[in-house]
Amino acid sequence: MCFWLYLGLQKRKLIKAKQSFFEHNGGVILQQQMRSYSGTAGGGGGGFKIFSEEELEKATNNFVADQILGRGGHGIVYKGVLEDKTVVAIKKSKVMEATETKEFAREMLILSQINHRNVVKLHGCCLEVEVPMLVYEYVSNGTLCHYIHGGEGLDNNKALDTRLRIAAESAEALSYMHSSAFAPDPPQ
Repeated sequence: MCFWLYLGLQKRKLIKAKQSFFEHNGGVILQQQMRSYSGTAGGGGGGFKIFSEEELEKATNNFVADQILGRGGHGIVYKGVLEDKTVVAIKKSKVMEATETKEFAREMLILSQINHRNVVKLHGCCLEVEVPMLVYEYVSNGTLCHYIHGGEGLDNNKALDTRLRIAAESAEALSYMHSSAFAPDPPQ
């Protein structure tokens, strides 16, 4: 009986911690913004989803090492397969910068609406963990680092052309994000 009581208390504590992280990371605000914008002409979240931690653990087979796509200064990116068989890249950050939750939620909403051929699509996020995880579309062509710095199988004669094309397309994407992408005004 004591064992079952202990398990029940632990489960309740875990649920409270997840809810606390969700609220702290702007989950409630993001849900409100998604509902507000879903009725506007822009269509709102554009397929943006708030994932549970369990969904992402299942998609990555509990974040096993053979699912790692890359490591960076801010975290690790894993390959995952969602329930609907969509292949995604899941960014699990190490630390979160001190930003306001409203700002984070607004940024997620803006990023979910960006549709540009040179910008990886943001499918959603998981907010019920200490540091939010981001779910992006999976791009199978290798890493940008591979194309910029060279790597096995990369033709050195075409390396400069590739780097120049990447620079031009990156500038185009940045220009789009700064001039064309915006957060719609909340409905009146």
